[in-house]
Amino acid sequence: MKFILRKFKDSDLGSLVKYANNYHIAKFLTNQFPHPYTKKDGKEFLSMAIDHPGIFTIDVDGESIGSIGLFQQTDIHQKSAELGYWLAEPFWGNGIITQAIREIVEYGFQAFDIVRIYARPFSTNQASQRVLVKAGFTCEARHKKALYKNGEYIDEFIYAKFKDESKE
Repeated sequence: MKFILRKFKDSDLGSLVKYANNYHIAKFLTNQFPHPYTKKDGKEFLSMAIDHPGIFTIDVDGESIGSIGLFQQTDIHQKSAELGYWLAEPFWGNGIITQAIREIVEYGFQAFDIVRIYARPFSTNQASQRVLVKAGFTCEARHKKALYKNGEYIDEFIYAKFKDESKE
């Protein structure tokens, strides 16, 4: 399925709220991604995302159907960036996220002074783990019971890709 990564616009609010208001997405993300996802939540996100150099919407036919972003770390972690993403449920299984990850990794290593991009999928999100591997990431660690979400303890994985591996 064809898509583009582009900067968010204020006009994306409707599709953002439409697709982000989904428990099947929120259950795999930090509590900063609320459920239910309201218009107010969407406006707050857009006010931050529009000017952030590493956050993009995943656009299919002019509609915002997800988000992907890189967040450069600070202090002694400044040469790393965390990768975060979500995709609207009707678009799952089309290879969109795998390709979007590949594209943002390439962008990230060119645009930011970093050597490592990492992601932290929940142990319960096997689909996310698979797409990271397909995109060339390697599992570095499993942190047991590191997360507490919806009343349960969940293991967290750390997947990473390094700049010198990005062209392999």
